[in-house]
Parts: sequence; C-alpha cells; structure tokens
Amino acid sequence: MLEAQVDSWKVIDTDTHVIEPYDLWTSRMDARRWGDRVPHVRFDEKMGEDAWCFGETRVGAAAGAAQAGWHEYPPDHPPNLEVVDRATWDPAMRLAWMDAHGIWAQVLYPNVAGFGAGKLLTIGDPDLMYGCVRAYNDFLAEYSSADPRRYVPIMALPMWDVQLCEAEIARAVELGHKGVIMTGEPAFWGLPKLADPHWDRLWACLQEARLSVNFHIGSGDMSIFDAAYAPAGRHANYAGFGVQFGMSNVRVIANLITGGVCHRFPELRFVSVESGVGWIPFALAHLDWQWNNCGVPKEHPEYDLLPSEYFLRQMYGCFWFETDTVASAVEQLGSNWILFESDFPHPTSMSPGPATSAVSPRTYIAQSLSGIPEADLRRILHDNAADLYHLA
Repeated sequence: MLEAQVDSWKVIDTDTHVIEPYDLWTSRMDARRWGDRVPHVRFDEKMGEDAWCFGETRVGAAAGAAQAGWHEYPPDHPPNLEVVDRATWDPAMRLAWMDAHGIWAQVLYPNVAGFGAGKLLTIGDPDLMYGCVRAYNDFLAEYSSADPRRYVPIMALPMWDVQLCEAEIARAVELGHKGVIMTGEPAFWGLPKLADPHWDRLWACLQEARLSVNFHIGSGDMSIFDAAYAPAGRHANYAGFGVQFGMSNVRVIANLITGGVCHRFPELRFVSVESGVGWIPFALAHLDWQWNNCGVPKEHPEYDLLPSEYFLRQMYGCFWFETDTVASAVEQLGSNWILFESDFPHPTSMSPGPATSAVSPRTYIAQSLSGIPEADLRRILHDNAADLYHLA
C-alpha cells in the first residue's frame, strides 16, 4: 500500500491525550476560595521534576505522559514541559504533527485527573471536585476550538453524583464534547459496581444524548505496579504493565454484558480504550461458552443475545501496534467494532523517536495493515469512529 493512500481515508485516531498546561485549573478556579487545594504544579526537589499536586499531595509527574519523541526509554520521562515536543500540549503544533503522520482527527483524553476523574475523589470536597471537572471540560473545549473538525473532546464526569453528571453532560455537549470517559472500576473509588442499577439513570441519559461511554484502561485499581518484582528491572516491569492493563478491560466488557447493561440499554455504545483487539475474539468465544455452560439463558430468559452478539451490537475496541492479530480479528468478527488509535503522546504510543520501536502511523498503516481488505480498512480507520463520535 502507498503511504499517500492513507491520507485519502481521513484517519481518525481514537485514543490520544492532551498534556494539561500547568495553569489549567489555577487559571479557571477561584484561588481566594480554594487556595492551593486547586490542582497545581510545583517543583519536586526529591524527584528533580515538576509535579502535579492536589494540596500538599503529589499526584504525578507533570511531563510524565509527554513521551513522544523523548530520548529516554520509559519509564524515564521528561522533567518538565519546557523540554518536550510542543505538539504534546500546543493545539496548533499538534495539528502539524497530525498532518506529518497521517492523522486527520484525534479523540482527546486526559491525564492528571485519571481516566475517569477518579483521582479527583481524593480531594474530598464535592464542590471543589465538581469545579475541577467543569474547569477541565471548559479547557478541553477551548483547546478543541483550534479546529473543531479535527479535535474530538471527550468530557470528564462528576461520577460521584449522577444528578451532577446529567447537568454536566448537557453543559458539555453545548461546548462541543462528543462522548464521556468513565472509570470501568467505580467500586475501586467507593461507588456502586458498574452493573449496579445505580448507574441506569446515567446510562439512560447518555443513550438519549447518543454519546458513547469510553472506558480507558488504568482507571481504577493500579495494584499491577505493586505486583511487579523489582529486581526484574524498571524497564522490563514497565513493559509488562501495558499488556496487563490492556487485557484487564475484559472485566469491563464482561460486567456490562453479564450484568444486563447492554440488554437494558440496547442503543448505548461502549468503547474499550487502549486495550487492543487481538484478544477480544477469544474472550468473546470464552464468554459465549461460559454463558451457556453456566445456564445463563435459564437464569435470564429475557437476555435475547449471546455475549458476542451484545458486544458486536454495542461495543468497540481500539488498537495501535498490532499487525496479524488485527487481520485475524477482522476475519473472525468483522470490522464494524474496531477502531484505530495512536495513544499519542504516551510512553507506549505510535510516536517515532530515538527511544521507541514505533513508526509513524502513516507508515504503520501502509506497511502493517495492507493485507486487510480496503472496505474493512476504511471502516477501521475512519467510518466506525466517524459514526461513533458524530463526525463528517
């Protein structure tokens, strides 16, 4: 396949992250009321880097996620935003990066507050937490206004209060947001489990609004880090974290299906983000077998589909580096559920540089996906995402 052909498809990159500017919250929230309880950046002398803090508590490295083009292998990372590629945080430079690498549009996710705003719960003050969610959604809408055709903002939710979620959904949709990011593990944050009817009011709101629910990996229990054997080495352990987080999203898929959420909300669509797709055909075959083997049709005669059928009706998976496993997934389950991503600018992203094995998305698509039929590739690279996020 010629690389020039890739651009004609208007590739939609369905998982990327905007590196938050240091003043995201401090410039949008009342310092007289909240003081340094507002998320802010300060220099961490012990670590020798800028760090995000909630009050006195360090949350994470301020430039830790801005890995694209960096000269050290992860988990080593830039110490501050002054030394990173400006495309990781500057909307105009990001568009230039997209043009250079064969990306037409990008779906935008957060970093600091967590992949579902769970970290905000550690602040402890509901008013401040809600203010932080609103400020983030305002920021991302402003960022996306640099080119609303090509930027797809995904809103954060005040998930601790379903009524506030409804209000914020209505407000953020008016700002241009195209979907929501939700933790797949609300119980980790002390909230009802994912399939609990507690969430039905939220699912109903999102179904009516025709907004997808996006479950990014790593949105809850992070004990994978604690389970690693330190003497194995920092880089070796870090290599294992990604695959463990990715495939752990099977819990989200299984709980939504077996808990009846897909059955109750047949028009609501869910996305498993940054989890890959090659393992999903096996997971669905396994779930279908267990479904019948464990007598689910007798226990729930109202469930009229197999798990794989619920999935294919309502769910999506995102991939980036995979090659033969994508073609196999298409052969087994078709292409209507598969989305392409780059994970830009995270440590595991499709971002070329001196300390990565990644190549340009355009090169990767041309070289590694050329065996997939063109009609399927068009769906995977553009059509599925365009329909899901209401793009032209």
